[in-house]
Amino acid sequence: MYAIVEIAGQQFKVKKDQKVFVHRLQGEEGSSVSFNNVLLLDDGKVTIGAPAIKGAAVTAKILKHLKGDKVIVFKKKRRKGYRVKNGHRQYLSEIQIESIVASGAKAPAEKKEAKKAPAKKVAAKPVAVKAETPAKKEATKKTAAKKSTKKGDDLKKVEGIGPKIAEHFNNAGIFTFEELANTEVSKLQEILTAAGPRYKMHNPGSWPKQARMAADGKWDELKVWQDAHDKGIE
Repeated sequence: MYAIVEIAGQQFKVKKDQKVFVHRLQGEEGSSVSFNNVLLLDDGKVTIGAPAIKGAAVTAKILKHLKGDKVIVFKKKRRKGYRVKNGHRQYLSEIQIESIVASGAKAPAEKKEAKKAPAKKVAAKPVAVKAETPAKKEATKKTAAKKSTKKGDDLKKVEGIGPKIAEHFNNAGIFTFEELANTEVSKLQEILTAAGPRYKMHNPGSWPKQARMAADGKWDELKVWQDAHDKGIE
């Protein structure tokens, strides 16, 4: 006799005394759990649920809680200098099937939500608005002008420049392809060195040249150049 049952969002084909690893269950080690979402049952006669079999259930005992094997998740974006490596271990529970019941199992009781009394509406008190003086209005305009950020080009289109490097260049006052093309390589290297050892290793030698092609709208020529030079290194 076997059954196909849904446990913690996964479907398993189980038999009596079988041990199964499932996603972490709520419950202490040694406690019993019951699963009522039985999709198929074979006790000599196959019964298929629609979607679950009414009255059928699978009971099991939690043997232990543990973690699965480590899985390495590596992400990379080509030409962006983006690489992220993470490890993951899934929380699991080992259970042993104790019994499979074809009928007569009680369905889990549905929780009834208590009715909440309607909140009393409180009339909002009128708020007095103070009129701004001309001097204060002028100061507010100046503050807003200072907070506005300069909109520039997407420097990441230059081979070798990623989001973080583009951000460091923006902080140094380089926003457009034209500004990048007119910046000395030594100055770019100074910005990378100040950003830390992670960025110091990059070679900005070709970046002004690429930025000049981008500023002049020579995108086809830039693409051909980038395809011929790995990571923008001449």
